[in-house]
Amino acid sequence: MHISEGILSAPVLITGAGLTATAVGYSLKKIEYKEVPKVAILSSVFFVASLIHVPLGPASIHLILNGLTGLLLGWSAFPAILVALALQGILFQFGGITTLGINTLNMALPAIICFYLFNQGVRSKNNFIAQILAFLCGFLAVLLSGIMVAVVLVFTGEGFLQAAKLLLIAHFPVMILEGVLTTFCIGFLRKVKPEILSIG
Repeated sequence: MHISEGILSAPVLITGAGLTATAVGYSLKKIEYKEVPKVAILSSVFFVASLIHVPLGPASIHLILNGLTGLLLGWSAFPAILVALALQGILFQFGGITTLGINTLNMALPAIICFYLFNQGVRSKNNFIAQILAFLCGFLAVLLSGIMVAVVLVFTGEGFLQAAKLLLIAHFPVMILEGVLTTFCIGFLRKVKPEILSIG
């Protein structure tokens, strides 16, 4: 769901950059030193997962894992995703520098929303409830990111409306896959390292 250079209008780019800068500044004030290695690891996971692109019709799809990133990092998901997207833009020309703000916002804001919706639930003593909520978290994070990208494209011009619809449809398999992966990862962490789910 990387938006490339030269597509979006200047007001959309400026708004995205401003909102992302504010959110990253806020999250950096909240982050604790002991959390930095976890942020770095999840930033790396996000970086690698979204590098693998699979062509599907007029679009290409890839894993995002922003739901899992949000569950494990909370507000620290913003700088983690920003760093990963910046490296992808610089090293592989995925996205770009001018679109870094809006791309980060589109991936990280759903991660934060899912953190607030599902963080308590995935730490439930009831394993079945935790797994269902973990699936919903992974599914919803990608759905929200797709909706945000679609809205951004439509705000740039009505000519992008069809592309926005195709983008959402193409990412439906990813939503399901992300739900399954998030369920697996949370289930594994609940067994071997449940304390990692305790985010302040």
